[in-house]
Amino acid sequence: MRTAAILPVKRFSKAKQRLGMSVADTLRLALARAMVADVLAALADTDPIERTIVVTSEPSVAESAHELDALLLEDLADDGQSAAVALGIARARADGFERVLCVPGDCPTLDPAELGALLAANVNETVVLPDRHGTGTNGLLLAPPDAFAPSFGPDSCERHRALAHAAGVACRVERVPSLLLDIDTGADLDALRTRLAGHPARALRTREVLGHSELTHPLSIKTPA
Repeated sequence: MRTAAILPVKRFSKAKQRLGMSVADTLRLALARAMVADVLAALADTDPIERTIVVTSEPSVAESAHELDALLLEDLADDGQSAAVALGIARARADGFERVLCVPGDCPTLDPAELGALLAANVNETVVLPDRHGTGTNGLLLAPPDAFAPSFGPDSCERHRALAHAAGVACRVERVPSLLLDIDTGADLDALRTRLAGHPARALRTREVLGHSELTHPLSIKTPA
């Protein structure tokens, strides 16, 4: 079953605004870039994924996308994650892909082996991949790609299940360990440090930004004026 990955990437100057409360802006921007690069690398290493489609208004992503043979679509409207994913899905359908895997750019520990296992079955089925809280959606596998229009954001896990039910398509929820953790807050960064300490082979670019391969140094935390 031909599979494309859809990776929406927000302009880095607007990315990870909630992290601005706990880390310096320079770290926030560098971290956003590094996480996207790590996700791109993981998708490129996932054998069942034939093509990665990056949808973005961020010009600096072009080099990384080109290096990993990803297709870059310009997000002229810059109208949010769901709209960007819809652009990628439309391109995937036009190119004859039979299913799409939609993932965010802030899950840097994404594991190609876990994705490969998820995609191993050639099944026309929608799979919702929740975040660690069980409420948001950190991944969405759609087969066919136009099974329904994705609707990311708060409480999207249950919303995606409802959309699948309304569309009459088979749907299940699966917790993929390396897709549970997305990085939005200082608490997420703490969880990321713990996960990276136990998984030395993943997220090399994110590790570099955080300052040390073993993460023994603290993050650049903002101090009150």
